[in-house]
Amino acid sequence: MRSLVAGLWLLCASPAVAEPQTWVLSVDRWGNAERSTLTLDDDRGALSGQLNALAVEGRRDGDQLVFTAVDSDGDHYGFEASQSDNVLSGWADYPDTNTPDVRVRHAFTAQRIEIPAGPPGRRTYDPETFSNAFTAERAPVMVIRPGDVIATRTIDSGGVDEHGRTVALYGNPQTGPFFVVGANPGDVLAIHFTKLALNRDYADSLDGITGRAMPLGLAARSAGLGQRVRWLLDRAAGTARLENAPAGLENYVVPVRPMLGGVAVAPDFGFAPFSAGDTGRFGGNMDSNQIVQGATLNLTVYQPGGLIFLGDGHALQGDGETTQWALETSLDVEFSVEVLPNRVLSSPRIETADAITVIGQASSLDEAVRSATGSMVQWLEQDYGLTVSEASLILGTAAEYRVATLAGRNAGISLSLDKSLLQALPRTPVN
Repeated sequence: MRSLVAGLWLLCASPAVAEPQTWVLSVDRWGNAERSTLTLDDDRGALSGQLNALAVEGRRDGDQLVFTAVDSDGDHYGFEASQSDNVLSGWADYPDTNTPDVRVRHAFTAQRIEIPAGPPGRRTYDPETFSNAFTAERAPVMVIRPGDVIATRTIDSGGVDEHGRTVALYGNPQTGPFFVVGANPGDVLAIHFTKLALNRDYADSLDGITGRAMPLGLAARSAGLGQRVRWLLDRAAGTARLENAPAGLENYVVPVRPMLGGVAVAPDFGFAPFSAGDTGRFGGNMDSNQIVQGATLNLTVYQPGGLIFLGDGHALQGDGETTQWALETSLDVEFSVEVLPNRVLSSPRIETADAITVIGQASSLDEAVRSATGSMVQWLEQDYGLTVSEASLILGTAAEYRVATLAGRNAGISLSLDKSLLQALPRTPVN
């Protein structure tokens, strides 16, 4: 029942027969907010619907609601609430977590979710505030539906926008979160990035080499490094060059490849909010230079609506982000989302026209490699029906391991397979 109740934004009930309403319920379990998606159909006071995957039945009498959900073990979860405008408040009656025949009352609240009307289309979100944490505690900035194309912006890792103004605290501030209609815990969000574009003419980096890549002999010669370096971005030509280039780099020009260093969903119940510099199964500050325009990122849903965060745009980043900062800049972003119901992913997945990629993240490179390897075997089992033995032969002949990041709190390793080598294998995704 741990995933049953996760933050409820409620749709206001309406008189007589009405369209089913979508709610998100937040139950205060000894100071911990446990959130769930609730849908209710009100047929002249008779309530029916679902609380996550559990059937719900109850009654409405004016602004008073009483309803019950029953799980597969036969445990009952009762709710009684009063409605005031677009908010519900009341009590949830639960079995005790340690003594099943004892009941415990927990306070709960609910907040309305406004689902856009009409067919999916292109919508714009112009951010005014930003988040320095991946969390379910932050209210959604926009409710989006599968098929909507969302146009928005990110700022750079220092909190600077496209006009050069500091608008947020440094530390990878994120745009979002975006609540995805129909996304429930246990589902997967397939986030399609249709546009990642530069929106200003400079980026900032550092000189030096991050600690995980620094050999002892080189460390003694690196005193004084770690200084800010300005890059000039030629958006028309798609290139970057140093603003004050030293003599050895006066003619050094590199093609840009905009990417998002940070993409995440809100972490699961029982986890405190994560810093926007952290990573995990929820995504986070992955700093994978394969999250580019045209890529699709798959992330597991842990909270109602998923709650997507985007940030830490880079004009360009070499493998590993070895200078600690990549070419940090702001970006224009467009994306759309699919909900893949009831799937199991052990780590984030990236898919492009040419490759499938998993991201392994851990405190050491060894553990990150193990995470990536296990995740790719899982993908080959799920989508291609291979055994572990068969998957090992694919990896032994086609695996491409790359260092995603060395600069974060966790190291990151990506493992890719060329899709052309898999084209003879039938692909029939299963849960």
